[in-house]
Amino acid sequence: MPNIGSLLREEITRLSRKETRGQIDSTRKATTQHRKDIASLKRQVAALERQVKVLARRSSAAAAAGTAGRVAGQAKIRFVAKGLKSQRERLGLSAGDFGRLVGVSAQSIYNWEGGQTRPRNEQVARLAQLRSIGKREAGQRLEQTAKRAPAKRRT
Repeated sequence: MPNIGSLLREEITRLSRKETRGQIDSTRKATTQHRKDIASLKRQVAALERQVKVLARRSSAAAAAGTAGRVAGQAKIRFVAKGLKSQRERLGLSAGDFGRLVGVSAQSIYNWEGGQTRPRNEQVARLAQLRSIGKREAGQRLEQTAKRAPAKRRT
């Protein structure tokens, strides 16, 4: 026959385990829910950070384009290197002659066409003015610039 002390001890152990299990289960459920909430919040923060980066890029690009493309309150003027080359070829001009029309060197024209550098705002405005002229007018303007500027002599 078992001892009454050992029976009481076993019953107390069983009841304490049962009570502990009930308290731990509710804590475990709460912990699981908190972890899910934390993971969800981390995903939201990551998504918001991505949106902030995209918006920052857009705003900085828009600000740069807004200041670079505007000349004295005019609308934005776009510069495309490939378009510059096709415009020069359409006029049948060398890079040196086209540079004289714009007021820059032939090397600047080559660098712009190659995409290595970009023209300043004033130069973009001059390039935009040259878009509407034809071959004859380009030749006339070159003659005028040749008359104004005396020929340089090499010694």
